[in-house]
Amino acid sequence: MDIRQLRYFIAIAEERQITAAAKRLHMAQPPLGQQLHLMERELGVTLLERQGRKLELTEAGRLLYKHALHITKLFEESQIEVKEAGSGLTGKLSIGVNTLSDGRLPELLRKFREKFPAITYKIQQNESAQLCKLVKERAIELAIVRFPLDLGDFSIRHLREERFYYVTSGRRSPLDGNAVSFDRIGQEPLILPSTEGLGVYQMIVEEFARHGMKPNVLSECSDIAMLLELVSSDFAATLVPESVLRLHRGFDVQVYELAGTHIASSSVLIWLKDHYLSKAAQNFIGLTGEAPFSARTNG
Repeated sequence: MDIRQLRYFIAIAEERQITAAAKRLHMAQPPLGQQLHLMERELGVTLLERQGRKLELTEAGRLLYKHALHITKLFEESQIEVKEAGSGLTGKLSIGVNTLSDGRLPELLRKFREKFPAITYKIQQNESAQLCKLVKERAIELAIVRFPLDLGDFSIRHLREERFYYVTSGRRSPLDGNAVSFDRIGQEPLILPSTEGLGVYQMIVEEFARHGMKPNVLSECSDIAMLLELVSSDFAATLVPESVLRLHRGFDVQVYELAGTHIASSSVLIWLKDHYLSKAAQNFIGLTGEAPFSARTNG
């Protein structure tokens, strides 16, 4: 088998029809069917079985499909790595940012674009845990995520730590002073800017526990604009890091510091350990201005 046949097989496995796969590959149907038969004959196994009008992968076919995806991905990365052996002035930067976002990213991207104007971008926003999964799957190369997370599979670069604030509707009567204690907000209904089981959610719950309390969680909401809309309507209050307030202005809210606590969220830039990084990704990491990093690079 060669890489061309593996790509043929991937198309057939995903389309589940020779006709549809041939159309996707811009080739005639008979030669594609012949290639499938050649692969099965070479391997001595049946890779697909017909069920009605569709083709279904056999156990051997599922195993080959899994390895074919990995092999073709490595082949593509090898081609890119060779082509980018020069200055890295062209290419694509693929980066994810967590749903709480990060105040540094827009400025970093602006500076990066000034330095590398020919680079294009793929920017995705998601929960930190999901971004880690996307980096592992090589769907993106870099991600800005927030602790607490298990990052044993990644190289990391610390970006910043920021405090959390208590935020209520502007319709409410102002509280006394600029800071509030956990005792004072303990029974207030809250919208948490994360999902149960994920890092930020758990961090807030644990901070309440340190004060001998349990938060009155009315809602979870990872859509930060919607969360602030709900807070401004006096649906509930929330706890959010500083960057949320900087990046989402114009909402009718009141903001208070949290007294007697050190609850904070650290943002880090991550990439997969011991794997190839494009020149664009390397240059972006370099833009953060810290010491050289360890990763398998092309230089």
